Amino acid sequence: MKNISLKQLKYFAALVKFKSFGLAADAVAISQPAISMQIKELEREVGAPLIERGGHQLILTELGLEFHQKALEVLEKLDDLTALSGTVNRRAIGRLRVGVIPTIAPYLIPDLIFETKKFFPELSLIFKETQTDNLLLEMREGDLDCSILALPVTKPGFYESHLFDENFLLVRNAKQKGVKIPDPVELINHNLLLLEEGHCFRDQAISFCGVTERFSRQRFDASSFTTLVHMVSAGLGVTLIPEMARKLETLSSEVIIDQFPNPSPKRSIGVIWRDTSPISGELVDITSAWKKVLPLANKK
Repeated sequence: MKNISLKQLKYFAALVKFKSFGLAADAVAISQPAISMQIKELEREVGAPLIERGGHQLILTELGLEFHQKALEVLEKLDDLTALSGTVNRRAIGRLRVGVIPTIAPYLIPDLIFETKKFFPELSLIFKETQTDNLLLEMREGDLDCSILALPVTKPGFYESHLFDENFLLVRNAKQKGVKIPDPVELINHNLLLLEEGHCFRDQAISFCGVTERFSRQRFDASSFTTLVHMVSAGLGVTLIPEMARKLETLSSEVIIDQFPNPSPKRSIGVIWRDTSPISGELVDITSAWKKVLPLANKK
């Protein structure tokens, strides 16, 4: 039975359903002689009759009854596969694996989870927090569908969608209130505290302040903005944080927050995914929705 086709199974199922070659032929949009020939070919492949011939009423043989049941099971599975292939370009609506860098994750993820449900109620967001290099590796290996990070990404093979820009803010001890904001290049004289190596925000801060890597390695490096802000609150130096971290990180700390005069340092935040991703269209839609709901994307 190597040559039984799905088309023959469909014809046979239609014949049993309508109990008429003429009605079955109309249902599957072929001629009556054609469907009759296909059923005979099917019986030849099976090796035995599936229907009794010669009477006015269509009657299945014992083999035909059993074969019909198995054929329906196969066609049902085919319908499942067809439905799956029909939704392959909408898989993001089911599950989306999102990478996020640590200097974004705690400030953006809660809003994304809450707001995304409004636009895509069936979408399940699965987040992975790690540094940029790890995110890019996991994306290349197919473990992540997209990532939210600082742009631009200098690696080829990724599409970038910009979400918003945000300012860098200067965090100083509360006792510094009213004191002139130092120039960026002077921050090294105020014991500038930085994130540990591997964070792109660290690299951006170093570039903005004109700090050399040799100098930065001589100072305390933290793994989070929370630690940096608490150290500033204790009078141990100054630090920089992104605008999105302002509310969460300064709630219980004795610090003051200042914005640098123009040109103020900024970073661009966006979403990236593989150029070859089969859900690129859906990711464009999701990113557009995020732009509508994220506060910093709609800041005047």
